[in-house]
Amino acid sequence: MASPHLPFLSFPKTPPPLASPNPLTLHRPLALPSRPRPVPAAALPPDAAGAGPAAPTRGDVFLGRQVATEATARVLAPDDAERRRRRKERRRALARKPSGLASCYGCGAPLQTAEDAAPGYVDPATYDLKKRHHQLRTVLCGRCKLLSHGHMVTAVGGHGGYPGGKQFVSAEELREKLSYLRHEKALIVKLVDIVDFNGSFLARVRDFASANPIILVITKVDLLPRDTDLNCIGDWVVESVVKKKLNVLSVHLTSSKSLVGITGVISEIQQEKKGSANVGKSAFISALLKTMAYKDPVAAAAQKYKPIQSAVPGTTLGPIEIEAFLGGGKLYDTPGVHLHHRQAAVIHADDLPSLAPQSRLKGRCFPANDTDVELSGSSLFWAGLVRIDVVKALPRTRLTFYGPKKLKVNVVPTTEADQFYKTEVGVTLTPPTSMERAEGWAGLQGVRELKIKYEELDRPACDIAISGLGWISVEPLGVPSDSADSNVEEEYDDGELHLIVHVPKPVELFVRPPLPVGKAASQWYRYQELTEEEEELRPKWHC
Repeated sequence: MASPHLPFLSFPKTPPPLASPNPLTLHRPLALPSRPRPVPAAALPPDAAGAGPAAPTRGDVFLGRQVATEATARVLAPDDAERRRRRKERRRALARKPSGLASCYGCGAPLQTAEDAAPGYVDPATYDLKKRHHQLRTVLCGRCKLLSHGHMVTAVGGHGGYPGGKQFVSAEELREKLSYLRHEKALIVKLVDIVDFNGSFLARVRDFASANPIILVITKVDLLPRDTDLNCIGDWVVESVVKKKLNVLSVHLTSSKSLVGITGVISEIQQEKKGSANVGKSAFISALLKTMAYKDPVAAAAQKYKPIQSAVPGTTLGPIEIEAFLGGGKLYDTPGVHLHHRQAAVIHADDLPSLAPQSRLKGRCFPANDTDVELSGSSLFWAGLVRIDVVKALPRTRLTFYGPKKLKVNVVPTTEADQFYKTEVGVTLTPPTSMERAEGWAGLQGVRELKIKYEELDRPACDIAISGLGWISVEPLGVPSDSADSNVEEEYDDGELHLIVHVPKPVELFVRPPLPVGKAASQWYRYQELTEEEEELRPKWHC
């Protein structure tokens, strides 16, 4: 066998290269004046690599390989640094993955016995007893017991709840809790409230969904006005989703109350098998388990310890693991993560039920069909939560409000609007529902000026969606006319409406394409013209 030192003995008349602390940092062959630069044997033609004085020595081959390795390392160094950065980010994210710590099955908060004014609190005696019998998964914390008895105990923003704000969980903290999902292979079931589509659709869902497939579940479709064509709604939702460029497999229109569409979601979840707050996630999971229980004994057993449902945003405080599938597989109920800009974050906890629609929405039109009143120069108040000043409109422009029936709409001249709000907030303009709450009310400090363009007079120009409340349909010619003069609008029609909208800070509003609700919508709604390839790539919707 050849000696391992032979490569260094092949140059008897040439000093060996200087040692380097880095094995990849070698002196270039040009530093050897007695010989030309060695060429790797693999790079030589067959004749040159053969036997004889022209053949490369072992030293030539060794140095050639070292030079090639050094060059490769220089090229790959940036990629290696990027891989190291990604591995470090992944380790940090996975460190936030839910641990095996016992949590309340109602809200997901870690169980604790130290602070009774914080989520997850359990009486020490109860905790010790359940722990001794390995039954901590069956424990409901004190906060969830209050919620289950109808108490309004907030968890994210807003007023009320436990003293000291210990129950508050910021949106960023909740986002951190879910960041590990981007590094997991999972099927994401994302729920969006159709009544508050923009406010409940998490804008940064890609931050933790990454490239994972998403089943988009649209909840509360049973609250849409009667005679709404779900074909129009399904197409409208898909069009909105396509613009967000997410990996959405399909869209399902559902109702957790009537169980509409739930079977389709179950079928797709089981087929794939590979889950924003107060949009009905826990209610959806309850409906899911109820439907699955007929054929799946594991789901039937999970019904006993299902997540708590309430009208309070932020009811779920941590991921809740649920054994839900026969033959393996787990379902996680996750907290809502985007609450700070919704109306529920600014009103008192006792007023929260007034924001939750309990029956089908019915549009309230201003002016009404039988009212000969122009909106220009008027201000419309939606409870004490929204004010719209109509600076410029057509004679037959109409605003239609879709939201909770308990919230009234008042119309006054814009010149009297400031004084009217000052005297009537907490009285006729509710919520806030009392003078005491009105005194601590910050008012409508968020102001946005809207100049709405429109091209067609026979369809709504847009919707103004108020986060956490509902939306307002803006119709350029919404009021029927008995006038024989069909050109009465021409002198006013320059294709623009001018509105000023006031909301509390930090409530957001969105100007979006009109949601096609009601019987008339099927007449004015226009489906997108798509090629066969575009149609194939778009997610399909189901009901």
